[in-house]
Amino acid sequence: MSVREKVIFCWSGGKDSALCLHHVLESGRYEVLCLLTTVNEEFQRVSMHGVRTALLEQQAAAIGLPLEKVMVSRGGSNAEYEERMAVALRKYQARGAGTVIFGDIFLEDLRRWREENLAKIGMSALFPLWQRDTRALIDEFLALGFGSVICCVNDAWLDETAVGRNIDADFIRGLPPGVDPCGENGEFHSFAFAGPIFNKPLQIEVGEKVYRPVEGTTPTGSDSSSSTVCPPAAQSRTKGFWFCDLLLAGMPA
Repeated sequence: MSVREKVIFCWSGGKDSALCLHHVLESGRYEVLCLLTTVNEEFQRVSMHGVRTALLEQQAAAIGLPLEKVMVSRGGSNAEYEERMAVALRKYQARGAGTVIFGDIFLEDLRRWREENLAKIGMSALFPLWQRDTRALIDEFLALGFGSVICCVNDAWLDETAVGRNIDADFIRGLPPGVDPCGENGEFHSFAFAGPIFNKPLQIEVGEKVYRPVEGTTPTGSDSSSSTVCPPAAQSRTKGFWFCDLLLAGMPA
């Protein structure tokens, strides 16, 4: 029996992460030591996605993998982020992990930034979904029976009616021209709650919808969970982001 390579999986909680993790687990080549997620220290929510830490923890438990949370301060510098991330990574590096896996698809600058930061501590990056056709990926995601809900949208492309919707064929068909089917340019973010990687699905309820202007979200490239880069055509039109509060059924708001 071959020895599986020990890896860290950079986990946003969204659909691309979920599909990527499915491929990693199905390959049988890797031992995933943890799901690593950046969390806003002040709000106790997943960076940029706005999902409650309590929900993130239940998601990881339903998948059956340990969760490693890296706390980042609101408006913190890249240097602070890199330092805190390095501390978490070295903990697993000491256990034999030399690679971090990401669900990124085609953002070259983000990939290079990740690779350069990992190289500083002697680690490498792996991108199983890299340059795959995003329409084919979302079709595969749905065909596999995954379930996910929109938790955040960029207002240059989508409005408050999109947050809280499940990602399905109707949602994809209704996306405005120029929006990537996987939201890979930061047009929207999601939370996966069901599918082949889950031991059991999570029962999700949609709570309050909130609008945050750009200066209140401070999206930067330092978010390890996902890209927050706006498509070039949207950069001048992005005023802020719509979020919806996601709750487990029965969880107090």
